[in-house]
Amino acid sequence: MAAAAATHYCHYIITTVSLPQFRSDRKHLGLCRQFNGCKWSSDVSAVTGLTSRRRGVRRTSYVTCFASNNSAPSSEISSTAKIRSEVLSPFRSVRMFFYLAFIASGSLGGFIATSQLIGALANSSRAAQVPEIAQGLAIDIGAVSIFAFLYYRENRAKNAQIAKLSREENLSNLKLRVDEKRILPVSDFRGIARLVILAGPSSFISECFKLSEPFTDALVERGVLVVPFATDGNSPSFEFEENEEMREKNARRKRLWQLSPVYVTDWIKWIDEQKNMANVSPESPVYLSLRLDGRVRGSGVGYPPWNAFVVQLPPVKGLWSGLLDGMDGRVL
Repeated sequence: MAAAAATHYCHYIITTVSLPQFRSDRKHLGLCRQFNGCKWSSDVSAVTGLTSRRRGVRRTSYVTCFASNNSAPSSEISSTAKIRSEVLSPFRSVRMFFYLAFIASGSLGGFIATSQLIGALANSSRAAQVPEIAQGLAIDIGAVSIFAFLYYRENRAKNAQIAKLSREENLSNLKLRVDEKRILPVSDFRGIARLVILAGPSSFISECFKLSEPFTDALVERGVLVVPFATDGNSPSFEFEENEEMREKNARRKRLWQLSPVYVTDWIKWIDEQKNMANVSPESPVYLSLRLDGRVRGSGVGYPPWNAFVVQLPPVKGLWSGLLDGMDGRVL
């Protein structure tokens, strides 16, 4: 029965009781990887809620883990990617058709010129026609070569664009946890948020969290949401100071870092494919930023340039929101 089910859910309730002599001014938000009593398959994701410990305060945190046998996103070219490619380059098919027509015409002309050249060379009385026939044959061969090169370049650009759009479609199908009750695909954030995906060891994620602190307000105003993905299996620790002065800022930081990946193997497969295509070492920490329309606007190895995001991205609310919605930068 367990093997036939698509998704299995198990719920844990963790109760933390603070002892009178214990006091902590910080709380941690992290991802859990393993629980006792939960049987894990090869594709397991777990997400915990906020845990807070204070003097004399009892907090209950809910932990939800689930195992999925959903298959990873297919690397095959989807029909949606082909349709989007046609929309983005509507005249490419027309150009390729004419290139093929010119290649066929030049090939036919070259065949005829070749037969005439053979006949002229075999007949001494037509020797005067040889230079003219050879010139026509050279023109036909040159035309076929030029249009064959143009067709090859156009077809190569088409295949590269379709492959990139297919990878973006696979990314849009990956799942993110928003809170304890909501799991949404990346595609649902189109037009709402600019996602910044971080993939690396937990120490890299924690350092990115610290570096983003001075830019929290500006990033939230620009609709940025961070998707941290720890590739070493450890849980990154996000620390928030617990006091009245930092309450509002902590709320914005938690909103900025509220997302977490689910179906881990799907994310691992997609990220490994991107690193392989970019000739990046599998161990290298990387970041990838998306536009509001869900397309990739930037990526790189190492820490994300939070200050550059603030400078380059317009706010998603206010006077300039409608005018600058599409100005997220060029698509990579």
